[in-house]
Amino acid sequence: MKRKERLSESAYIQGVLSGDRVVLSRAITLVESTLPADQELAEAVVSGILSHTGNSIRIGITGVPGVGKSTFIETFGKIVVDKGLKLAVLAIDPSSQKTGGSILGDKTRMETLAADKRAYIRPSPTGSTLGGVSARTREAMLLCEAAGFDVIFIETVGVGQSEIAVRGMVDFFLLLMLAGAGDELQGIKKGIIEICDALVINKADGDNLPMAKRAQREYANALHLFPIRESGWLPKVKICSAVEKTGLVGIWEMISEYRDLTKANGFYDANRAEQRGNWMHEHIGYLLKNQFYQDSLIQEKLKKNLPAVKSGALSAIAIAKELVELFMEGKAKK
Repeated sequence: MKRKERLSESAYIQGVLSGDRVVLSRAITLVESTLPADQELAEAVVSGILSHTGNSIRIGITGVPGVGKSTFIETFGKIVVDKGLKLAVLAIDPSSQKTGGSILGDKTRMETLAADKRAYIRPSPTGSTLGGVSARTREAMLLCEAAGFDVIFIETVGVGQSEIAVRGMVDFFLLLMLAGAGDELQGIKKGIIEICDALVINKADGDNLPMAKRAQREYANALHLFPIRESGWLPKVKICSAVEKTGLVGIWEMISEYRDLTKANGFYDANRAEQRGNWMHEHIGYLLKNQFYQDSLIQEKLKKNLPAVKSGALSAIAIAKELVELFMEGKAKK
């Protein structure tokens, strides 16, 4: 989209608040832009809609490729909208690290849900963000909340640290797993268990059903070895089949139970407050990094010294220190 096609700040805000999906999509495109002028406008738009956010329940969904995330989200999403709720799905698509290209195929994989007027699916490229989470997912989430969506799914590509990043922006974190992919207990990673609120074993149908039930018992027994969390919630283990549409109602009831418990004991709001503080700190780092690499003196010194750093002739640590000192000196003189 060309720069001249951008709307005014008030047009973006009014369009999003009125639930206009065309304007919502354009607003998300705006916050994803890396152009300085667009970023300035995006910040104004997000600030303008901020008082209308926070009313949805935010659910993170992750799992290794092949676990059936798209099928699960489509089938589970249908259950959510059939309850009279409006659903937004922010699906983080993998980008090529060489070309920056992205498949952006989630609407194709979720055809039925994409055609439902009660649901909104927005695929976003991961770009170069650590762990595979779109740099602007938080802003997109806030825009969807301001547009009136009651439930927001954030799907990750399921590669490494994306889970940590998504955990820091949702209320409930769901990990999809498969039975029979190796020793079930050996498959439990302590770090993942510490951040997920539920393990859901998908594809629990046909010949896989007995195996899924056995894995459910083993995971549930292992989870009891972990201490109760600050939230007061012990992660639960569920089985389901997104294809046969079994076990999905129970998953929604579990999420509702979690929300009721954590709202009653105060953790829900405290967690949201902590996330907002972390968001500020992360954005400070983002802004400083951008300013650093856009500085002409830094660009010149980088161009001059990078080949020597790559060849090993110069110390990467020493050059990094020199670059930061040069940047700080330049800021001090302004």
